[in-house]
Amino acid sequence: MLDILYRDDCLIAINKPHGLLVHRSSIAADAEEFALQLLRDQVGLKVNPVHRLDRATGGILLFALSKEVEIAMQQQFSDNLVNKKYTAIVRGYTPDSEEINYPLRKENGVLQGAFTVYQTLNRAEIPVPLGIHDTSRYSLIEIKPTTGRMHQIRKHMSHVFHPIIGDTTHGCNKQNKLFKEKWNMTTLLLHASQLSFNHPVMNAHIVIEAPLQAEFKRVIQIMRW
Repeated sequence: MLDILYRDDCLIAINKPHGLLVHRSSIAADAEEFALQLLRDQVGLKVNPVHRLDRATGGILLFALSKEVEIAMQQQFSDNLVNKKYTAIVRGYTPDSEEINYPLRKENGVLQGAFTVYQTLNRAEIPVPLGIHDTSRYSLIEIKPTTGRMHQIRKHMSHVFHPIIGDTTHGCNKQNKLFKEKWNMTTLLLHASQLSFNHPVMNAHIVIEAPLQAEFKRVIQIMRW
């Protein structure tokens, strides 16, 4: 059963597990379960996602219960009117805060502006050697992307040399190998923790929050945060 975070007559939000695809995709033929179909069967209603969330990312995924609301919410996301917060664990000690203004290239080669802000919530140095270092350092950060480019957060954190742990596409292979071998952990430590927006029908300010999931919490314990 999916964890439903918010529900009214127009919208429904779940805490999507890490590794669950939003819907069927030709690029992921190995998948047999999808958030869209699972939620539809759980609530007995047609649901449509109004934004994207990477398969490996956990956290808030918002669905519309009608075509009109779907279009209205997609427009809000397109116009950057939805405030998004993410939580991540990254390699190294991050600064207290940082703005990343770095354009990203689409698959067709076109550059798009991309802007991300983050602040550091906690740091840890643990007695686990890696490479030439006797210890390993990590940071817990809260991220606010103001644009919504594909893999934006993952690419931006890699760009500033603080890749997200568990990111097999844009991350650090040595760190990912360490987490897999030492802690049997392969989860992408990126979590969509909060969405806030104006309800397209009720004209009310809606804030949805999602608690961290088990694997993320396990790493937080490892870091002794």
